[in-house]
Amino acid sequence: MDFHFTEEQNILRKTARDFLETECPSSFVLEMEADEKGYTEKMWQKMADLGWIALIIPEEYGGVGGGLLDLVVMMEEMGRACLPSPYFSSIVLGAITIIEAGNGEQKESFLPKIATGDLKLTLAHLEPCTTKYDPRLVEAEALPKEENYVINGTKLFVPDAHVADYIICVAKTRDQKDSKNSLTLFLVESSASGLEIVPLKNIAGSKEFEVSFNNVMVSKKDILGSVNEGASYLDKVLQIATVCKCSEMVGAAQKVLEMASSYAKEREQFGKPIGSFQAVQHHCANMLIAIEGSRYITYKTAWMLDKRIPCKKEVSVTKAWVSESYKEVVRLGHQVQGATAYMIEHDMPLYSRRAKVAEMVFGDANYHRQVVADELGL
Repeated sequence: MDFHFTEEQNILRKTARDFLETECPSSFVLEMEADEKGYTEKMWQKMADLGWIALIIPEEYGGVGGGLLDLVVMMEEMGRACLPSPYFSSIVLGAITIIEAGNGEQKESFLPKIATGDLKLTLAHLEPCTTKYDPRLVEAEALPKEENYVINGTKLFVPDAHVADYIICVAKTRDQKDSKNSLTLFLVESSASGLEIVPLKNIAGSKEFEVSFNNVMVSKKDILGSVNEGASYLDKVLQIATVCKCSEMVGAAQKVLEMASSYAKEREQFGKPIGSFQAVQHHCANMLIAIEGSRYITYKTAWMLDKRIPCKKEVSVTKAWVSESYKEVVRLGHQVQGATAYMIEHDMPLYSRRAKVAEMVFGDANYHRQVVADELGL
């Protein structure tokens, strides 16, 4: 693995950081948390003009043709800024699913519109039928009816469903108890009759929804991939999404360290900066150690995914490590900056609240430890 960024990736990182520092201050993030929509079309269009939305879409479909490592660079900068937008849902969960599972006609129809920012998507896979994370445990059913399928079921924690033009629904299409071997992916228009979207609140302020499918009719041509083989596509997409979420956490943790170390240099006690005290120095050092380890395994796993190297174990190692490292970084960040960092006006709560939600997204550390144990044959 080459640990050096390409010239294009360095330009992408700098451009993203400069843009987000100007266009996405913490005041804007807080404003979007309170906003019903959660983002602005003006910001979305600016991102499209910069080529970010088209970043990983192949050139033949109007995209930039970047790889997963390019996307991870972008996601790290977005995490650093706590960017409020449907980027993750539309690009990571939506566009990548079509790239991985879609046929030629579907790619021709959807990807150019996604690349320009004119089409937004999201993925609905989690359900209320389980008390722990299991993306393959599905009760929503899609039953054939002439040239269509009829979907019934409920999905939870669907990101940005309120602004998505299409929702990719995971449903079982075979009547058997083992739903893990009977999953199919469906492209469902958000305006479809029988679709109900209800907002859910979380401490991060991100927009998530309960989506109910009540006799929703979907054409067979809107199936992504093959019938009953959706689990393999879903696994691949969720591996990529998990690493992208880890990259977001790395960027956020880096920002927390920058805030804490800056505060430690300026805040004085007993006539000297608190950064001169060993306890504070060790806090900042431990934060950097956690971040560097997280960044290394995130980029290594992203590289493996980009090269199509099987890495189920590595993905789970990454998510387990980064989730807990990010939590530890924000804990230490609060300690260094003291009581003022708990005020809503301070930037720290933006990151500590997101750390808890990010820990649970795509499975917490305990879930991924079990995956690693299984991969070790234990």
